Amino acid sequence: MQAHGAAVLAISPQTPDNSLTMAEKNELPFEVLSDVGNRVARQFGLVFALVDELRPLYDQIGAKLSDFNGDSSYELPIPATYVIGQDGVIRLAYVDADYTHRLEPADIIDSLAAL
Repeated sequence: MQAHGAAVLAISPQTPDNSLTMAEKNELPFEVLSDVGNRVARQFGLVFALVDELRPLYDQIGAKLSDFNGDSSYELPIPATYVIGQDGVIRLAYVDADYTHRLEPADIIDSLAAL
């Protein structure tokens, strides 16, 4: 991706401290930006709220969203990948509500090569 002049950024609803901790813990080679309150995700139509029945389960597995995200909304963004040109135009958008489905890196490279 760097060979195409691209930068990789992640955006998380976690508080800045939690985003930094997660990036350091996982030794991520890219910047993780904090989208407190899912403001950016909301602009892209990517926010959903966990149903009440799932909230205790998340808490039990150590994923208490109110602690990580700094609010009590229990909202999460749908995972998405965008390739944005230097002109600010979205050239590739991939959104899938199933968080286990992700865009293949080769598809991102192909999109960058086409810019």
